[in-house]
Amino acid sequence: MTLILALTCAVAVGNVYFPQAVVPLAAAGLGVPPESASLAVTATQAGYTAGMFLLVPLGDRLPHRAFLVALLGLTGLGLCAAGCAPSLPVLVAASAFTGFTTVAAQVVGPLAAGLVAPDRRGAVIGTLLSGSIGGMLLARTFSGTLGEWLGWRAPYLVAAALVLLLAAALARTVPVTAPSSRQPYPALLAEPLRLLRTEPALRRSCFYQATVFAGFSAVWTGVALLLTGPSYGLGAQAVGLLALVGGPTMFCTPFAGRLVDRRGPDPVNLVCLLGVLASAPVMAVGASGGALGPAALVLGTLLLDVAMQSGMVANQARVYAVRPDARSRLNTAYMTCAYVGGSAGSWIGVRAYGRAGWWGVCALVALLAALALARHLAALYGRAPVGKRLPPPS
Repeated sequence: MTLILALTCAVAVGNVYFPQAVVPLAAAGLGVPPESASLAVTATQAGYTAGMFLLVPLGDRLPHRAFLVALLGLTGLGLCAAGCAPSLPVLVAASAFTGFTTVAAQVVGPLAAGLVAPDRRGAVIGTLLSGSIGGMLLARTFSGTLGEWLGWRAPYLVAAALVLLLAAALARTVPVTAPSSRQPYPALLAEPLRLLRTEPALRRSCFYQATVFAGFSAVWTGVALLLTGPSYGLGAQAVGLLALVGGPTMFCTPFAGRLVDRRGPDPVNLVCLLGVLASAPVMAVGASGGALGPAALVLGTLLLDVAMQSGMVANQARVYAVRPDARSRLNTAYMTCAYVGGSAGSWIGVRAYGRAGWWGVCALVALLAALALARHLAALYGRAPVGKRLPPPS
């Protein structure tokens, strides 16, 4: 069951990223400029954001099996429509619909958290996140290679077939679960904001992930400018190759999940935030170029990626434990804050690079990590129950 759900996460997340690699091929096939064809990618991402807001809270209102099968079925139809699109407007509309419905990974997490014992929840979350990371990393390679062989429509149609096969598999394997909420749909949409206001553990997890993901996004926005700038003079392909360095993270998140099960999320968060902070000076060496620069970039971005994703396992384990009857709404609040932080990080990262170069981006990462670390230490030592201070984390 865990492996099937991890594969579902990989495919659902991959649907957001694989169109990026076929934009030039789609542009040539439809006879439009590449800049226009890139609207399909933008539409997919915008649809995904809207789906998180509007669909994921329904995971607490609807039976999980029926909801997942319906989402995957609709995603398969959207991918078929995109793969058969006769013109760019049809492709953009189908891409927006696909992004809107391919939110199964955000539904799978709360489902899995409710199916396993609390002492195994971290390990399962880590495995699911490993699947999402794999889908994100491999999707571009899959679509680019298949598109070169068979044309830009092939990745969409193959992805559609895979999604529909998964829908059939989940219809037979996922147990029937009763809805945890009877609230009407408008109340479900408002609930994530109320939970943010009333649940300190949720706010804390959201703050950690928003700040760290902001630094992560700033790095990947700035590193493209660094590698294609005068220090390195490389092409855009180099950025894609550097992104593959994050592959080992797939094997680290299950280990982080087992640590969360044994020690709790707070010690894992502490180590991860220290890892993010340590990655900043390592990456800063990459500004020098030469022989040492690429090695520093590889090591620093790998450390950042492992720390960020492992911290996400700890954060989600804490979030899912807040209220078992509202896990989908909790996840909506958490992921929305994370993506808001990531979007802000990309925007600030470009400006930091423009003012201070790569050093400015690395300083931004260090500042954001220090803010999250200060908040975490305050939570560990400043709010102990019954007037007592918590012992140092193991």
